[in-house]
Amino acid sequence: MKIVCVGRNYAAHIEELENKPSEHPVLFIKPDTSILQKKQPFFIPHFTNDIHYEVEVMVKIDRIGKYIESEFAPKYYSKIGLGIDFTARSLQNDLKAKGLPWEMAKAFDGSALIGDWFDKKQFNDINNLSFSLEKNSATVQEGNTSQMLWKIDELISYSSQFFTLKIGDVLFTGTPPGVGSVVEEDVLKGFIESQEAFSIKIK
Repeated sequence: MKIVCVGRNYAAHIEELENKPSEHPVLFIKPDTSILQKKQPFFIPHFTNDIHYEVEVMVKIDRIGKYIESEFAPKYYSKIGLGIDFTARSLQNDLKAKGLPWEMAKAFDGSALIGDWFDKKQFNDINNLSFSLEKNSATVQEGNTSQMLWKIDELISYSSQFFTLKIGDVLFTGTPPGVGSVVEEDVLKGFIESQEAFSIKIK
């Protein structure tokens, strides 16, 4: 399986990182080795001390598809979740400045936290989902899927033009503003609507 990630999908996040808006969704891939194992803490990797959290709504693909039209995209997923795209920010900034790919900063081992999955039918409108991230019991990120520049079905359609989507693939849909750094002993908790999706300790 693979994780298809979307960058620059919330205008306020684009502004906070002083990036330029994109005409199309920005896509990158995390391999399956980036998935943080269930019930495990996140260990800050040896190559950096500058790790940022980015909370994101996720969808799990449950049908194989290629060249999917947006109107048919809802048939390709039934689960919604919440996760974290852990990012080595200073390394990413250095790579960006040199015009190089981001994989070392975004796709390292354990960089993808995948929280609990929820049946999408329990939500009234997936394009109006509130979600948040707490760090040490203080809310640091808040977002709503209505703020996405490209909605979930559009992202599935767009990404399937380039990558065949397979059963079990995960789509990370972008992060709202409020990203920030973590240090050892921090505790991160994610919520989608009123439901806790994950809790993780930083080591």
